[in-house]
Amino acid sequence: MIWHLIAAAFAGLGAAGIGLLLRFASGKRLPRWIIPVFAGLGMLGYQIHYEYTWIDHKQSQLPATSQVVETEQGQAYWRPWTFFFPMTIAFTVVDTASMAVYQSDEHQLVEFILYRFEKDYVDRLSHQAYLMNCTSAEMAPWPVNLANRAFHSCAPSTGSLDSIRQSATPDPGGPAFTMPAMHPARLFLTP
Repeated sequence: MIWHLIAAAFAGLGAAGIGLLLRFASGKRLPRWIIPVFAGLGMLGYQIHYEYTWIDHKQSQLPATSQVVETEQGQAYWRPWTFFFPMTIAFTVVDTASMAVYQSDEHQLVEFILYRFEKDYVDRLSHQAYLMNCTSAEMAPWPVNLANRAFHSCAPSTGSLDSIRQSATPDPGGPAFTMPAMHPARLFLTP
């Protein structure tokens, strides 16, 4: 966050320099207040640029096997331009390399982790393991010990994830995560 503050200050200084050059080029006919106006516009321009390129910057830091499955856009009244051009405030990613595919009777089960990135004054990251029945297109949060992958014996043979939802208890030490509002078919699960 300190780097964004420094970058905004330098953007303001650079824009103030342009305002100063314009004032000198006009033979000082432009008013003196043009310099701080350019400084403010430079800092505001940098901030707007950062907010709209945040998702691209975050995606460039992710591994090549990650895939964005959902984005959330929002507006704010103190940013009136967001009502015309909404900005991305959060996105959800699945890492296809960490997926585990299992066969239970005639049902294909896939275990995966969804990562949710949220833009705030400090970026937030939360994650939750899920179990998906690809045959019936059902998905449920799955508290699983990833170290030993001990859910083979717990996998239901009926294919319904209702029993998993009833028996699943959230990890008290894990981060809070709400299930994203998306259809399971949006996950392009190819092992």
